[in-house]
This record gives sequence, structure tokens and C-alpha cells, in this order.
Amino acid sequence: MKCLMCKKLSFLHICTSCQEKHLQPSLSRHKLFGGIEVISFYRYSQIKELLHTKHTDLGYHIYKILARNSIAKFAKEFTYGNKVAVLGIDDKPKGLYAHTAILARECNTKCLSPQYARLRAKNDVSYSGKPKSFRLQNPRDFSVKSFSHKECILVDDIITTGTTLSEAVTTLAGVGKETILCLTLADART
Repeated sequence: MKCLMCKKLSFLHICTSCQEKHLQPSLSRHKLFGGIEVISFYRYSQIKELLHTKHTDLGYHIYKILARNSIAKFAKEFTYGNKVAVLGIDDKPKGLYAHTAILARECNTKCLSPQYARLRAKNDVSYSGKPKSFRLQNPRDFSVKSFSHKECILVDDIITTGTTLSEAVTTLAGVGKETILCLTLADART
């Protein structure tokens, strides 16, 4: 096969050389309403074309590469006093896989425990390209299935307005869970 970026022959969808050259994280941090920190690993413009593969068969491989170059490295360095649940935002499979489950899976460490099918949206409306007012008028309406951990980290692919993450944090707080941090692959706010 050919590397998606340089078009040279490769055993990987994105060759090691291109991963080292183009997929080095450039962290950004900001706070959601309520003070919860969001860490994003890439600027949206840096990986936009790769993110657009999310609902294709190719996207499975691309999201694994992105997660291993960013979230997995973060997870290996993360320490905390208790075991923390890692929840993908609405990790319901669309097609053959759930892109946020791929991200959460890369957080399987001594103090991080991926939890699947625990935070699901009842509203499947697409937010892509919609203004914040639309997002506020059409909330995700999350439901939570129980899990044993008190604290959690949320993972998503993109943060635009912070509406989805804020709603998820509020929903989890309503069932006695504390979100200590949010992780996203890309920050589209800039």
C-alpha cells in the first residue's frame, strides 16, 4: 500500500517517517465552563483530512495511528491516586467501529481504565458545520450506564465549542461521577 501522506510504499497507512514528521502533537489547553481542563493534541487544520476518514473503513486505521501518536503517549505518563475511568463520547459504532472507543482504548494503563458503552447520546443529530446556537437547541441528551469508578476522563475527536463535552460533564455529575479531565485529538476553536 502507499502512505496516505507521502504516497511512498509503506506497510502502514501513514509511514513511520510521515508520522514522525507530521503527527507530532502540538498541545493546546483550555477550560470548559466549570473549570475542567481540555487537552487537545493537534490543531484541527493539522489533521483535518485525516479526521474526515472517521466514518470509513480507512478511518479505523487512521484513528489508531492518531491515538497512538498522542493519547497513548499521554496515558503512559498520566498518574493519579485512584483508578480513573476513560469514556469515549458517544462510543456507539457508526459502521464497523466507534472512533471514540479507539481513542479510549489507548488509555489502558495502570491508573486508566477504558469503559465502553457507558456514555451514549440519545440524540443523533449531526453538529458538523452547525453554529453553537444549533448545538444548544439540540443537546445530545446523554444517558449513562453505571460503572464503578468515581472519577473519569472524557475523550472525543474534536472540540469546537465545548458544548458536547460540557453536556457530558454535567450528565456524569448528575449520577455522582467527577470528570477530572477531557482529551481531544483536535482543537477546532482556532
